Amino acid sequence: MIGRIKGQLLGKQPPELLVDVHGVGYEMEAPMSTFYQLPAIGEEVVLHTHMVVREDAQLLYAFYSTGERKLFRDLIRISGVGPKLGLTILSGISAQDFARAVQDGDAVALTGLPGVGKKTAERLIVELRDKLSNEIAPLSEDSAAAASGYSGHQPSPVSDAVSALTALGYKAQEASRMVRAVDAAGLETEAIIRAALQGTVKA
Repeated sequence: MIGRIKGQLLGKQPPELLVDVHGVGYEMEAPMSTFYQLPAIGEEVVLHTHMVVREDAQLLYAFYSTGERKLFRDLIRISGVGPKLGLTILSGISAQDFARAVQDGDAVALTGLPGVGKKTAERLIVELRDKLSNEIAPLSEDSAAAASGYSGHQPSPVSDAVSALTALGYKAQEASRMVRAVDAAGLETEAIIRAALQGTVKA
């Protein structure tokens, strides 16, 4: 199993990352909570990883902190929650707000995330309530950093934001609507995505 990667950040197009480790490029997927904290392209980065081995693929998921990875692992242990939905949850709501919703039994807040229906929300609340009560402090600190900005030349941050939201599980029309609701003038891709996701959680 690959549990940690340290190398040069070569690419970051949500939800995909590319990190060079001594000449070997590792392709990974990460939640937006990790993207908000990444350094600029070309700089060194340390990521905590979770590897999934399937018959048809070996997938690597990356997280900026061990707290993010722990929450991801807790999520994918729940019936009906796979890695893709786990990334979507971490992208659409902060760890602190997620834990608050779970502890308060707020299924409505959870069903605002794509792919989370009423039954899944109820399952998350029942199975994670006790676990998160002891883990939320470090989780909220890990995900508290502000967006660092998207590095490299991005000819269309708006279209990139729509593509990223679609990859995270939103339907194309919904992703476009979310991005249109953001005042995107002068914003980089990650900032647009963050604003769009925050608008959905508040709605």
